[in-house]
Amino acid sequence: MRSTHVGRDTTDRNDRHYGMVPALVLRGRPFERLLGNERIKAYLASILGETCVLYAYTSSSMPPQSTNYSRRIHVDCPRFIPGYVTNVGLTLMLDTFSSQSGATRILPRSHLKPDEPTEEQFSADAVEILGEPGGALFFSGRTWQRGGLNQTDDWRHAVTLNACRSYMKQRFDWPRLVPREILDRNSAAFRQFIGYDVRVPSTLEEYHVPEEQRLYKPNQG
Repeated sequence: MRSTHVGRDTTDRNDRHYGMVPALVLRGRPFERLLGNERIKAYLASILGETCVLYAYTSSSMPPQSTNYSRRIHVDCPRFIPGYVTNVGLTLMLDTFSSQSGATRILPRSHLKPDEPTEEQFSADAVEILGEPGGALFFSGRTWQRGGLNQTDDWRHAVTLNACRSYMKQRFDWPRLVPREILDRNSAAFRQFIGYDVRVPSTLEEYHVPEEQRLYKPNQG
């Protein structure tokens, strides 16, 4: 079945974020289930540790005969710490990634270097990520990349997920953003991944509660 349009809440095709919807966890149960996928979490945990949390969760839908903000050469993590990974990204293909549909291009081994590549360096050495629906790309958040140009008459859809170390700030305050009904119908592992176990107190009363009631659970990294 062909994927449906999940583009940004705007009708302005000139909006640079057109086709990029943040907070996909609010967009239906399939997106909730993806956050509870054990294979995805196991891979992220092998790099970032079992207590890693969700940083960002966004659609990456390339408009027909167009592109969007992802077209710039960019990196998902501005911090460069030699030998230490703070963020891992996942691109999950919902449609075919081809040269014509606007496949992502990445610069191999660029996560090992502190400096931004020039346009000339990127164009010369970057590779296209090609694949079919269901294909997945895991990559260091320090990998330099850019979205392609969709030359077809159909949307090219994908989901992007970024995870970070548990002590880092997330793009959203997910425990507050996600409605109670979504939290209640999902697992403890789901709640942990969105950061529910690393919340900090907002009042002195919350700070002084018994240990078993504390928002920031023990052993969270």
